[in-house]
Amino acid sequence: MDRKELWKEMLYQTTMHIVRKMLSDGVVSEEEYHRFETIYSEKYKPVLGTLFSSMALTSTQ
Repeated sequence: MDRKELWKEMLYQTTMHIVRKMLSDGVVSEEEYHRFETIYSEKYKPVLGTLFSSMALTSTQ
C-alpha cells in the first residue's frame, strides 16, 4: 500500500467511524448509513475498509 492509498484508507475509516457513531446516536437511519457507506466507498476506494465495513474497529464509548 502506498502513501496515497494509506491516506485514503485513513480518511475512509475516520469518516465511517463518525457515521457509525451518528447511527448509534440515532442521528442517521440505517438507510442513510448505507448511503454514506456507498458514497464514501466510491470516493475513497479503501483497500481494507471494505473488509471491515460492517465492523466497528474502535469503541465509541
